[in-house]
Amino acid sequence: MLKKYYLKFTQSAFTLAETLIVMGIIGVVAALTLPNLNSSTGDKEKVAKLQKIYSNLQDAFGRAEAVYGPYDEWFINDGNNNDKIEKRIFERITEFLKYSKACTVTECSAVFDKGSNSGGSNTTAKYNVILADGSTIGFHANNWKEQPFKVLIDIDGLNKGPNIACKDYFTFVYNATNKNFTHDFGDINYNSTLDYQHSSKCTAWVLVNGNMDYLKTGSDGKCPDGQRLQFGVKTSCK
Repeated sequence: MLKKYYLKFTQSAFTLAETLIVMGIIGVVAALTLPNLNSSTGDKEKVAKLQKIYSNLQDAFGRAEAVYGPYDEWFINDGNNNDKIEKRIFERITEFLKYSKACTVTECSAVFDKGSNSGGSNTTAKYNVILADGSTIGFHANNWKEQPFKVLIDIDGLNKGPNIACKDYFTFVYNATNKNFTHDFGDINYNSTLDYQHSSKCTAWVLVNGNMDYLKTGSDGKCPDGQRLQFGVKTSCK
């Protein structure tokens, strides 16, 4: 009887070769899957960070206007002095933002001037703060009546990440006509294809569509399935 059960047990066991083959297959599948999972998780974290910064920035700006009056009245005696304008914007908005440290252009310039595809937004900001989550934002005044200033954002913080537009570098622009922060230079055209190399346009993509799938496209903006990303039409590579 014991011999019978012993034979049955040995006949159902895996050999060492079979075990190694199974482990090899699992290893290959893991190697192919984990990078995509890690990338997807990282992108979701960046999306959530950017959405939070946008919400906090809108709230801080609204509070600043409630205390100091309409934005248009902040600079009545300043003329076109961008330095004074930038400083006042910085002081009044950051008063209502939670941040851990203010930093100068020398300390923070590396955050904002390394993006090769920033669509003209790879400028430095004289007045910057490091937020509680490590993100860094800076304020840069324009000489445009409709868009008097923009906010430069590096969600990785000081000297971390690639510092490249649309990967960890994004831009908000204050729209004086609509009196709010917009994520593109002007209104988003939902029928146009994505200019994924422009820091403010990819900011719009992230906030509107909740993903960074433009990073999965080729230079032609097409997803692996051959379809091109497009606002309001093709909003994901899934």
